[in-house]
Amino acid sequence: MPAPDAQGKYLHRISHKRIDPPAVSAQTGLSRLIDEAFLSYNAGRLREACRLFAGKMLAEDTVVGLSLSGALTPAGLGMSCLVPLVEAGFIDWIVSTGANLYHDTHFALGMDMHQSRPGLNDLELREHQVIRIYDIVFDYENLLGTDRFFRTLCRGEAFQRTLGTAEFHFLVGKYLAAHEDKTGRKGKSLLASAYRCGVPIFTSSPGDSSIGMNLAALQLEGSALRIDPLRDVNQSAALVYDAKKKGRSAVLILGGGSPKNFILQTEPQIQEVLGLKESGHDYFLQITDARPDTGGLSGATPQEAMTWGKVDPDQLPDTVTCYLDSTVALPLLTAYSLANRAVRPLRRLMDRLEEMMRQLEQEYAAKGARGE
Repeated sequence: MPAPDAQGKYLHRISHKRIDPPAVSAQTGLSRLIDEAFLSYNAGRLREACRLFAGKMLAEDTVVGLSLSGALTPAGLGMSCLVPLVEAGFIDWIVSTGANLYHDTHFALGMDMHQSRPGLNDLELREHQVIRIYDIVFDYENLLGTDRFFRTLCRGEAFQRTLGTAEFHFLVGKYLAAHEDKTGRKGKSLLASAYRCGVPIFTSSPGDSSIGMNLAALQLEGSALRIDPLRDVNQSAALVYDAKKKGRSAVLILGGGSPKNFILQTEPQIQEVLGLKESGHDYFLQITDARPDTGGLSGATPQEAMTWGKVDPDQLPDTVTCYLDSTVALPLLTAYSLANRAVRPLRRLMDRLEEMMRQLEQEYAAKGARGE
């Protein structure tokens, strides 16, 4: 056994601080609560997540990408959290499931979603044409009306071409933003906010949502609209490559699934496939309720992601995985960051997407010309 003095030195070296929090009172603010009472277990990881996001990921030279999965916008988290983060310049680009963007559209169009409870009689809901997402309920007409909106909009001349999903969502956001302005509903839609702020939103599986289903119906009508997912792969890689040339790249991952892999695969696309010199994302913050041992964590831990080149091994200490429901973590993370970090200038990456693609194409072509 080592001497007691040596043990003491080692203990203090690994200690963050002694556990001796002040009593929580009616006057305790949210930031102080997280800093002083969220000490251990997943509360401790959430404190680390908040500090990593506000303290490092929101640095002036860091581009922040968000991956979004799980039914978050139907629960109102688009307007309560994601829109404020986008407008504050805290989120620079997004990869989302199509379902989150489809349900986000309900709010822009003035359709109501209702908080209820789990355990309702689903046969009765079906008979009354009410749709349920766990404890959220809404009228079936919301789906039919949103379907009509997308089909009518996408029959327009502006959509009769091949688009990447970021280009498609930016164009949809333009019309939703105009509708919000007209109806006095500004701030209700993530798609509209992303359009106003120039934030690209990709969908990694464009056919896997009601938006994709309606676009497929239009194709049967003879529409010239085509969604090119390979364009998304290159555009997202170009975005990250540009970010790393000028500073750092950070990812905030809510849930897992295809959006998580898509936001992380940008680095293997740059390094492994295109053969360009890069080392991985600098900051990795993940909120998940999945486990790595069942195969459900989709890209697994940041340590495992490092082996794929997705995370810079030199930056591994700047990674946090918080095993917590995103609907709990996101409002706390949003409030903490807005309270502790000044707003950042909007990067408007959507405005520079073509320029970043040209840069990637030129460097890839130059690598080929050198015979590498």
